[in-house]
Amino acid sequence: MESMIEACCKQLKIGSAFYKGYKDIKAETHEQFLLELLKRELENREIVRKNRLLKTANFDVIKTFQGYTWDQIQIPPSISTEDIKAVKFVEQKANLILYGNVGTGKSHLATAIGVEACNRGKRVKFYRTASLVNQLTDAKANGELKRFFRQIEKCDLLICDEWGFVPFEKNGAQLLFQVVSECYERRSVIITTNLEFSKWNAIFYDEKMTSAIIDRLIHHSHLLVFNGPSYRLQHSTINC
Repeated sequence: MESMIEACCKQLKIGSAFYKGYKDIKAETHEQFLLELLKRELENREIVRKNRLLKTANFDVIKTFQGYTWDQIQIPPSISTEDIKAVKFVEQKANLILYGNVGTGKSHLATAIGVEACNRGKRVKFYRTASLVNQLTDAKANGELKRFFRQIEKCDLLICDEWGFVPFEKNGAQLLFQVVSECYERRSVIITTNLEFSKWNAIFYDEKMTSAIIDRLIHHSHLLVFNGPSYRLQHSTINC
């Protein structure tokens, strides 16, 4: 009998979790049994969907808000900590710019926001900015740039970590500008950087392009300033 149930589930494209453990369901009527079985299937599909979104996001590591401290972050009046945790800015297609020294928790927060967005059914893409530029350059060289941009177009939130750590060549800078322009008022962007706006020209080499990028990013955005010391230096084993 179980083999027949399994075969039927395969035909209906229903996972094995749908029928496994059905003997444990306690119900007084057939309707109650069926309802509980369907609830379990919905719960399982939700777990699978979240895991798929997390995998597609391509985070370096999974980080959450658990244990994260906000006391060293200057948060503007335009957004609250709770709004950030609830990723409400994504619904508004607004941006977050996380600015501060190295090791102050910018990447952790960006990742935690991205993970929460996935848990809420949002499509996220996470890149180290230098890697994003390299992938864009390779895609263009291989004639796959349109395909690459289609992947970005599908996401609700784009996270560019370590923005400005290394300067870009002219071609790479232009491609990154295309990404920012494509996202403008269509999807949210999170940027983590330790470089103030006045120094961005050093990584893009073109004042007009730099101004255009900054203009698109800061419009509909919230600037979070990280004032604390480096967490990694404070907790380094060298200091023990």
